[in-house]
Amino acid sequence: MGDTGPVVVVTGAASGIGAACALTLRRRGYRIGALDLTPGADADHAVAVDVSDSAAVAAAISEIRDRLGPVSALVTSAGYYEMARVDQIDAQSWRRMLRVHLGGLVNATRACLPDMLAAGSGAVVAVASELAVGGGDREAHYVAAKGAILGFVRSLAAEVAGAGVRVNAVAPGPTDTPLLSDDSPWRAEEYLSTLPLRRLTAPTEVARCVEYLVCDATFSVGDVVNVNSGAVI
Repeated sequence: MGDTGPVVVVTGAASGIGAACALTLRRRGYRIGALDLTPGADADHAVAVDVSDSAAVAAAISEIRDRLGPVSALVTSAGYYEMARVDQIDAQSWRRMLRVHLGGLVNATRACLPDMLAAGSGAVVAVASELAVGGGDREAHYVAAKGAILGFVRSLAAEVAGAGVRVNAVAPGPTDTPLLSDDSPWRAEEYLSTLPLRRLTAPTEVARCVEYLVCDATFSVGDVVNVNSGAVI
């Protein structure tokens, strides 16, 4: 691991889309500050943290800053998925879904943004979902949380673009990660046959779009890149 290069914080970096983003950005020369419930992510510095805990996230990013230097970019991939009918979603489930997905984005952004504003440059990329665009059956709390991410991204993008910080999102469709169980309806041939590409999205494909938004899309502000095998066109 090198001791030079810009620093990117990746939440949910221990597996799935987050791990693919960390690896892809490392190949572009970034040093990786990883946040995840499970320690052990392949990173320059990893901290075990619950992203829904604002104080813990602030402390973790302060630790990353002390070890690696100011944060130049943020990728928020931490999250979880579950299906339930709306009448089966209790208040605790609603709160947890929003605290992890939307709260995790807000907490990490608030902790990283001062470095970017001070530098006059930076990038934030939030991982949302194609369900935030198209909706989904028995996923109201998940869709609500992911939809809120898109609203936050667009509002923050308008707020900080003039200061040199770009804020964007990716909206993956069902992706081949451990979040989807083997018996998930999203893995069923009946569903896959409805997609133009006839397959799940790969984590590396999402990561390449994140890389583009972090490194190359200097003109993108408040954009949402749909990476979903054609689920939403």
